Amino acid sequence: MSRELSFTKDNLDFYLKELSKVFRKLNGKKIPAEIILVGGASILVNYGFRDMTNDIDAIIHASSVMKEAINIVSDKFQLPNGWLNTDFTHTKSYSNKLIQASVYYKTYSNILTIRTIAAEYLIAMKLVSGRQYKNDLSDIAGILWEHQKSGNPISSEMIDKAVIELYGGWSEISDRAKIILSEVFKSGDFEKLYNDTRESEIESRKVLIDFENQYPDALKNGNDVNSFLESVQRKKSERKENDK
Repeated sequence: MSRELSFTKDNLDFYLKELSKVFRKLNGKKIPAEIILVGGASILVNYGFRDMTNDIDAIIHASSVMKEAINIVSDKFQLPNGWLNTDFTHTKSYSNKLIQASVYYKTYSNILTIRTIAAEYLIAMKLVSGRQYKNDLSDIAGILWEHQKSGNPISSEMIDKAVIELYGGWSEISDRAKIILSEVFKSGDFEKLYNDTRESEIESRKVLIDFENQYPDALKNGNDVNSFLESVQRKKSERKENDK
C-alpha cells in the first residue's frame, strides 16, 4: 500500500539509485535510460531553499520496462502511486524544447542518466504554471535569490530568451506572474520577495482548501482557481486601502 511521502534531495537520490538497479536488472546493461527532472525535483537537486516536494515530475527516455521498474520501487518502499511520472507533459508548462534546456546531474549504476532543467528555463516553466497556491512564484524568487548569492545572477534578458525559446512568447503567462517577476527585479531583494511570496502561497492554499470544502467542484480547472484567488487578493487589498 502506498503512503504519503515528502521527497527530499537525500531520499530522492536514494530512490533514483534503487530505480537504476531495478531497471538494469530488468533491461540489461547495454541499453541506457535518461530521466530529465523538472519542477520541484529539479529545484531540490540544485538549490537549498526548497527542502521537499510531493512527487517527481519528469521526462523519461527509456524502454518500456522503466514503468515496471518504477512500480517495483514504489511497492518495495511503499511510495505513492505515480511517485515518478510524466503527467506534466500534458500541461501548458511542457515544451518539446525542454530536452535542449536540460543539464547533466548524475548517472546511477552506469545505466540511468539524470538531467535537470537549467535555471532560466526552470523559471520560464514556473512562470507559465503560475499557480498561486503552489510553490511556482516563490520558486522563481528562490532561484534568483540563490544565483544572486552565488555571484552568478540571472538577468531578465536571460529569462525572456528562455520564455521565447520554450513557448514562443509571453502569451501563456498570467499578469500576476509577470507582476511578481517585475517586482522581484525592481526590488533586488530576492530573499524578502521569496519569503513574502511563499507566505502568500501558503495563505492562498488555506483559502482554497476552505472554499473547496464548502463548495466541492465549484472550481473546475486551474483558470477557475487562479481567478478565484485573484478575486480574494483584490478584496483583501481593497480592505487594506479602506482601513487606511
